[in-house]
Amino acid sequence: MSGSAESVQLEEVRQRARSLLSSSGLAQDVKAEVLTLASISLPVSEKYRHLTAEEMLKENTAGRNSLEVSESLSRLVKALSILEKYGCNLTSPTRPRYWRSVKHNNPVFRTTVDAIKGGRRVLFLYGYTNQQIDGLSFPDEVTEPNCDVVAAVTLEVMTLRTEVDMLLKGVHPHPECFKDIIPGLTLQQKEQTDESTLSGDDGQGDKPQAPPPLVKPTPLPRQAQPSKPPAAPPAVGQCNLCGGSSTLVCPSCDDKPFCDACDDLFHRHPSRANHKRDKIQKTQTENCSICGISSVSIHCSTCIQRLCLNCDRLFHSHPDRRGHSRTNLAAASGASLSTWECAHCTTENEMRAVLCTTCDRPRLATPAIAGQDGSGPTSQNTEWQCKSCTVVNQGSSILCEVCERPRLATRPPVPPAPESGSKWTCQFCTFMNSKPSAVCDMCSLPSKDASAVSAPQPLQQQPLQPLQQQPPSFTKEQPNLGAKPQPRPRVNLELKRQKTMRDDGLALIHQIREAEKRGVSPEEVYAALSMCGSSSINPCDWLTSELPHLLDEICAMAASVQLTCRPGNGGSALPVERDGQEQNAAPGGMKLSRAEAKLAWLAAGGNKDKAVRQLLRDRQVKMRELHSLGFQDTSQCEEALRQSGGDIKGALSLLQRPLMEPFHQRIWLDQAEPPINPKHPDKQRMCRRLLALYDLPSWGRCELALSLLQEPDVNYSLEDVVQAVKESHDREFIRRLLNTECPVCLSIFPRSKMQSLTSCQCSVCHECFRQHFTIAVRDKHIRDMVCPACSEPDINDPEQLDSYFSTLDIQLRDCLEPEVYELFHKKLTEHALMKDPKFLWCCHCTSGFINDGNQLKVTCPSCRKSFCAQCKKPWEPQHQDVSCEQFQLWKRENDPEYQRQGLAGYLRDNGITCPECKFQYALTKGGCMHFTCSQCRHQFCSGCNNPYYKMECKIPQCKFPGLHAHHPRDCLFYLRDWDADRLQALLQRSGVPFNTDTSNETQSDACGVMEQKDEGGQTADSPCGLQTQPGQAGLCMKHYREYLVSLINDHSLDPAVLYETQELDVACQRYLGDLKKGDGEDDNAFRARQLKKLMEVPLGEKVPRSK
Repeated sequence: MSGSAESVQLEEVRQRARSLLSSSGLAQDVKAEVLTLASISLPVSEKYRHLTAEEMLKENTAGRNSLEVSESLSRLVKALSILEKYGCNLTSPTRPRYWRSVKHNNPVFRTTVDAIKGGRRVLFLYGYTNQQIDGLSFPDEVTEPNCDVVAAVTLEVMTLRTEVDMLLKGVHPHPECFKDIIPGLTLQQKEQTDESTLSGDDGQGDKPQAPPPLVKPTPLPRQAQPSKPPAAPPAVGQCNLCGGSSTLVCPSCDDKPFCDACDDLFHRHPSRANHKRDKIQKTQTENCSICGISSVSIHCSTCIQRLCLNCDRLFHSHPDRRGHSRTNLAAASGASLSTWECAHCTTENEMRAVLCTTCDRPRLATPAIAGQDGSGPTSQNTEWQCKSCTVVNQGSSILCEVCERPRLATRPPVPPAPESGSKWTCQFCTFMNSKPSAVCDMCSLPSKDASAVSAPQPLQQQPLQPLQQQPPSFTKEQPNLGAKPQPRPRVNLELKRQKTMRDDGLALIHQIREAEKRGVSPEEVYAALSMCGSSSINPCDWLTSELPHLLDEICAMAASVQLTCRPGNGGSALPVERDGQEQNAAPGGMKLSRAEAKLAWLAAGGNKDKAVRQLLRDRQVKMRELHSLGFQDTSQCEEALRQSGGDIKGALSLLQRPLMEPFHQRIWLDQAEPPINPKHPDKQRMCRRLLALYDLPSWGRCELALSLLQEPDVNYSLEDVVQAVKESHDREFIRRLLNTECPVCLSIFPRSKMQSLTSCQCSVCHECFRQHFTIAVRDKHIRDMVCPACSEPDINDPEQLDSYFSTLDIQLRDCLEPEVYELFHKKLTEHALMKDPKFLWCCHCTSGFINDGNQLKVTCPSCRKSFCAQCKKPWEPQHQDVSCEQFQLWKRENDPEYQRQGLAGYLRDNGITCPECKFQYALTKGGCMHFTCSQCRHQFCSGCNNPYYKMECKIPQCKFPGLHAHHPRDCLFYLRDWDADRLQALLQRSGVPFNTDTSNETQSDACGVMEQKDEGGQTADSPCGLQTQPGQAGLCMKHYREYLVSLINDHSLDPAVLYETQELDVACQRYLGDLKKGDGEDDNAFRARQLKKLMEVPLGEKVPRSK
């Protein structure tokens, strides 16, 4: 194989492995590819593109002997394993939470990556290029790591780790590639390579295939070979190449063992492709009955178990099992010294290691499956159930809390029954019972062969007859003397026991649930059942009526026992607390409380005598603890314990209160507390005051707060620094919290004095927030109350607007003045009323109201003027009993003022109507088609009434991010660019008449059409004022085109019939997408097909048209 072919193979395997690793992030998915890359015979400088592997190996092994070189390479393998983990975490779909930074103070990082040279260069290749005080991190502008680059670097890290590991084990197929890089290992590697590889022809040494091609030996004739006994199957050994567990053996290669991966790679060569390999039969070894991993070393004849050394030490450390008779098996070998590979991160660990040294996962943990159910790997701290006693234990425990068996232990095997006919061993508790008993004397469970144990020998040979249901009989049955006696049917004791336990358990659960409804704990129910279990009294009722008396009795018994133990005491009564009051008792008696008696009674499980002893023991322990703290007065200690209900902390507080009273008087009452001075020389005193006044979490946070206040050229307040220190311990992060710039006034404030809206990520100071919304409420529309920095949210989205106002109301309640907040609620109410179809705006004033009637004439309750409810025009007597269209026609023919205005009045009457709130404007559409309603702030196109979008719109195919609206082809937005002659031609084509001259005698030089203009930042209605030309009906060119387009829209004329070739292509691209020309299709035919397809697209649905 030539060098170029090996390079091609290297590139193919590298591309495949990089694709797998960048998608899954699991090292086990590319294990075979990494082994292939490590086995390719190429120089180190050509094999590694990203890593400076040759330089890294020289730096970590220069100028040392063989032993030090081996130790350095071992450290390099561990460091590369950690770097491999960092890379896999970056490419994993379930990336860790804190993937952006690597901390130098991490003990694992400090002892592995920082212990070698070149480790941080690998992190720089991953993307950790930003140098921090305590580590490395990604730059702030980087939001996601480059998975392709990280996967390529990680793949080279895994390949280098594999090659170095193979060099250490002496199984590298091409150690000559490292001859000039690691001189100290050359001789050792050469000897190991000569022993592990097969001899080949000298003339083939220049070929890169590893090992060299073998010459297949010629077998001798069968009859000439001496007869041999059948050979035993080969035993399991280590792979000849990688050192792993072998599964195949090749007789043609001098019985060399191989694993599956190495066998596929080694026998892929043409000269070895026809070798026949044999499967290795794995020998059955006896493993420990608890862990199932290590070999058997100890045999216990008492509990009949065969254990390894570790499990024997743990299992027989229990006091009940220390006297077991155990035998050391001489034939049993110790724990294997071979390594095991972690299924998650592929790290080679020692056999004695229980957890992986890299990822801290158990030895038998299954590999993590990325993306399963959208969740990451299962936490190792989850609870686990013992397989022997079924008790649920905590995830951090290794041994069961009840039976003390290991976490991974299986259920203990049932020991074989003894040969003696008078004894049998219980399969559940291993207790030795005597026959003919069928139930274990220890655990009350039946034997494995209960019928054979209890039944006599003649009856055991006869099958049991099924039970027949017989009607109840009240007469005594007469025995049949002549019949053969039949055995009585046996009752299944196990089923009977289980049924009894189930019934008792269900009854107990029912009682506990009923007690929880009444505020009684399960422990109290259990203890009460021990007192009234045989009676029909409800435990809760017993606790209410009888428990106080029982507690008094327990206190009295405990006091009497204590008094009899004191010399010279005549057995007088004790003071016992009853219903919050203390009974009189003789001097010297112990002072007990019901709370202590109740705790002792619950701890004793309801046993009164045990409760008395427990109460005395608890009181003695508490008294000794108080005495050890310096309180020697027994009467004061007993009184404090009585008042605190036996709580040692409460009693300590009561005892310390008189001692601290003088100190409190001196500190807090004599003089006022001076302010905290950060520059005070007594630093510890200031830290203690910070801890006392501001409740900081630690002493280090107090020192951090003082150091921030002592920095030069800072004007932080103590309260702001304390608030920031409570949130974080990072000095740089705290400085960012204390120096936040307001985007409105550009002043610096602490983050705690900034306020944010829920619709965006902007933060402004409290003063700018208050002033902005105060002005917006007083002088602007309700929809102008958006963020002062980014003008979010979008006012055209009603769902987003409603949720925004619901949260804004809570924020404005605390920062606005009462009258401004009341005005905000008034405007918010009007905004909600506008959604009512009966709500009308007055055309004479700016007020609105709800019209419950169905008449055209309505009167505004504010200005008392009338207008039409349908056309929103001022009311005139001629509008009575006629429609709005008929009234407009009458005005056009009879009103002199209307006739004097000519087409300007026509354009005014057919002005702009808001599609959201239906408010009408006596204005023309003007030059800018982007119109904003002054009533509801809805933004729309005045030519087609389609809404304008600031951001992404709701149409799925639209990708335009800026301000836009989707105009139809007959909208004024497009037709205003046509010449008047072209618009007149479209009208003449359909026979629609239009005006070219004024209707009156006088000709005005200026256009008098009213339109909305922006004057000094405010919108105002004023005449157009542009120059008019003859033949334009007394209008300027802009408004005359608007007049012609209104006629086109009134008659629903399609302008596509007059499209030129370029206009037709643009319109098809806009409304139909990419319409391709057919093969061999003529240009005219293609244009005709384009026009036909375009005219199938309907005209604008919201375009204003005549009714």
